[in-house]
Amino acid sequence: MSLTANDVWNNCLLFIKDNIQAQAYKTWFEPIKPVKLQDQALSVQVPSKFFYEWLEEHYVKLLKVALTKQLGESAKLVYIIKMENTYGNKEPFTEKIPSANRAITNEPQELDVPIKSKSPELKNPFVIPGIRNIKIESQLNPNYNFENFLEGDSNRLARSAGMAVANKPGGTSFNPLLVFGGVGLGKTHLAHAIGVDIKDKYPERTVLYISAEKFTQQYIESVKKNTRNDFIHFYQLIDVLIIDDVQFLSGKSGTQDVFFHIFNHLHQNGKQVILTSDKAPVDMQDIEQRLLSRFKWGLSAELQSPDYETRVSILKNKLYKDGVEMDDQIVEYVAKHIKSNIRELEGAIISLIAQSSFNKREVTLDLAQQVVEKFVKNTKREVSIDYIQKVVSDYFEMDVSTLQSKTRKRHIVQARQLAMFFAKKFTKASLASIGSQIGKRDHATVLHACKTVDNLAETDKQFRKYIEDLSKKFS
Repeated sequence: MSLTANDVWNNCLLFIKDNIQAQAYKTWFEPIKPVKLQDQALSVQVPSKFFYEWLEEHYVKLLKVALTKQLGESAKLVYIIKMENTYGNKEPFTEKIPSANRAITNEPQELDVPIKSKSPELKNPFVIPGIRNIKIESQLNPNYNFENFLEGDSNRLARSAGMAVANKPGGTSFNPLLVFGGVGLGKTHLAHAIGVDIKDKYPERTVLYISAEKFTQQYIESVKKNTRNDFIHFYQLIDVLIIDDVQFLSGKSGTQDVFFHIFNHLHQNGKQVILTSDKAPVDMQDIEQRLLSRFKWGLSAELQSPDYETRVSILKNKLYKDGVEMDDQIVEYVAKHIKSNIRELEGAIISLIAQSSFNKREVTLDLAQQVVEKFVKNTKREVSIDYIQKVVSDYFEMDVSTLQSKTRKRHIVQARQLAMFFAKKFTKASLASIGSQIGKRDHATVLHACKTVDNLAETDKQFRKYIEDLSKKFS
């Protein structure tokens, strides 16, 4: 009984699978399709030219051993490349690896690629047909730079790490650099500032800023159009990849999988990865462990709410840039009363300037009080952990110290779990911070509490009423 192309290739795969990691097998060998077997030559179809080049560079020895075991010493391998048609025809065409001095055309051309001693010198294995000569725009905002990202105790570590990365992208131990913190604290500003500085110092480097949401949309589109490999190859071209709001990848297993491969390639090749997130890696949920472990390879730097001195500096710098003079007493009043984040701080000062210029009103302390009052009213919904503990304690008719105690009495434990649940829901605090403030617990306890509340809400009618009653108090 004669062997078919499928038989030979399946036998090869059994050998290959035993000799490489599962993820590499899935990425580089599962997409290959056996086409025909003629004499000692096996023809296989691969998704792209890049794919062929990668196999020849990294797995040629493994392929040689596997195929020789099946077909003997005179075994040959013919790659058939399935290519996207760029000539307007509806049908895709295939190309059987042409010789090096022949151009690729839509006329299939036959060339056996001997499996022996093939070690091609690849100038750039990540060139994608169609984007070879296209400049990749960085998508950076030049207005976000280090000059207007003022340093303070709240951001010193993150800013210093960012400057170190900008001086030597891919050459520091801060790879990846993950900047995390609450809304409006400057994560996006810092990410852009690093990218802008790198482009100034290393204009030949390819820098790309993209939100995790946009990255996900692009990936979904590539799956729909069957261009997933080109999507991966494009991102492997990047020297400095900046992904904003990486927590958006939560629960998206396909996008996480493709980002894992892109991340590995960039990191292994000395490229720089910069990420921002609204929470620390330890607090991210529904992100694969293998990805979280890589987030921790470099440095995770937190941006905290700015202290009073930093808030004053930010406001004065904003006024100076806009060419506006304002009494120090007014600046200090705004800085003292708006503490939550930088975005609201700058928003208040812009409102003051607008009130002054459009309504022809002098900027007085009275006007500042009116503007600040509106901003503080609008942010009252961002309730504090202390406030949540007080509301929950009052609802269950106990004091806060009892709620925080070590007791395991059921009604107290449930009250404590509810406080943790609402703290996670209504504040930007990390799980570790919530646990620390509610009885000095760790982040795992908070995570368990939130899951318990979710479970009880589905199974316990009385407990569901507790949640509904308390939710009204925080809305």
